[in-house]
Parts: sequence; structure tokens; C-alpha cells
Amino acid sequence: MITRLLAVTALTVAASSVVQAADSYSSEGPTDWTGFYGGLSAGYGFGGDGDVNTKGQAAPNIANINGGARPGRVDLDRNGLLGGAQIGYNYQFGQWVAGVEADISHTDLQDSRNIGTSQLNTHLALNNKFESKIKYLGTLRGRFGYAFDHTLIYGTAGLAYGETSQSVDMFGPTGNTQFSGDQSHFKMGYTVGAGIEQSITKNLSFKTEYLYYDLGQDKLNVAVIPGSGGAGTGYDSKFKNDGQMLRVGLNWKFD
Repeated sequence: MITRLLAVTALTVAASSVVQAADSYSSEGPTDWTGFYGGLSAGYGFGGDGDVNTKGQAAPNIANINGGARPGRVDLDRNGLLGGAQIGYNYQFGQWVAGVEADISHTDLQDSRNIGTSQLNTHLALNNKFESKIKYLGTLRGRFGYAFDHTLIYGTAGLAYGETSQSVDMFGPTGNTQFSGDQSHFKMGYTVGAGIEQSITKNLSFKTEYLYYDLGQDKLNVAVIPGSGGAGTGYDSKFKNDGQMLRVGLNWKFD
């Protein structure tokens, strides 16, 4: 909650500063958006649907899921800061603007849960740890919008990509690890969103942007550790990889 509050406060202060800086530029003619540009952006990712659905592979594992000895569903919400860079090109015809933009961000989008359960017969306590991360996130998008004065309002959609990471550890009643799995994957999906960009000077502009992204699902094999006392062969855990982001950015248009 504190991290989210700090992120929102920082975005608000940045937006306020840019609005003040833009006042001195507002008396000039309408902005010409045509051209190549590059810039930096930062923001906050939230609402990440990292739900994990787990199924048993063999009879003992299936029984554990059905009986609640191992969690069949875990809710993970990946929230965190992100920051990166973007490049793009706009072409303006009349008051309409079409363009393409590519960006990449390092992210702190992650969440983990420790879920307590108990054995079916002995009722001894068990612990289960689930973790999901997105290490970096990028997009390649088309943009189409309407420009007036020094403002551009646009919609955007295209390709999303990133590196996802998941891990699961299931412990026995003595605290030893009985089942374990971890992996990292390069994933591709889609993104849609909208934004508003305000020119501050002839070359410098400030944008606020919202994006929804979906990188699909990952399936993780949580295998039994030989000699650990774990029964059966293991579990299959499916992780969802979608979420939302709100970010601000500065762009410099090259003449």
C-alpha cells in the first residue's frame, strides 16, 4: 500500500510540474506531431491476475488437491514499479495522427503466497509457497489519435512481450521440501490501451498512458523430490500472466 501511494504521488507531482511548464508554450501554433521520437517512461503495474490453478498428476496428488491437503487455487496479484524507454514515429494528416511505438521496461511486478494446509490422515501442518514474477515487459504498438492545439489523445494496441518467472515449493510436516518446481520463459501476447500526450516545447512532450497486457499462461511441473517422503509424481500448476499499467513519460521529437 505504501509503495502504491508513493508511486501515485510521484506521478501526480510529475504531471503537475509538466502542466506548469506547458503554460508558456500554449500561445504558439498547433503542434506538428510528424517525426521520429524517443524518450523515457515510468509507472506502476497493478491488477495482475496471477491466479494459480494446480492439479495432481497421480492418484495421491489428485486426492491431496481434492481433499485440501495441497492448494488447488492460489490468488497472486503482481503489483510493482516499472521504468524504461521508448522510440516511435508519428505521421499527422489534418488533425489525425497515426504512428508506431516500441518500448521496454524493467519491472518489479511480483507476488508470493505461503498457504497453510494439513495432511489428510494425520492433520499435521503443511506449508506451500507460490511465487510469480514478470522481470521485464515490452510492447510494439500502433497508435492512432486526434490532435488539437498541443494535445494528442490516442488509442493504442499491439504486441506485448516479456520474461515471466514462477516457482512452487510444497513442504512436508517437518518442513522439508517434498515437491518443487521453478522456471522462466520468454512470452508473447497482446496489449491495448489509451493515452494523452501534451507538447511542452517544439520538441519535448509529456504523456500519460494506460495499458492492459496479457502474456497468456505458463504451466509449471512441480515434481516430487526423491527420498523426501512425498507421494505420487507431483503437480501441474498453471499461472496466468496479465495485468494493467499506468505510466507517464517524456518524449523528445527529432527534427
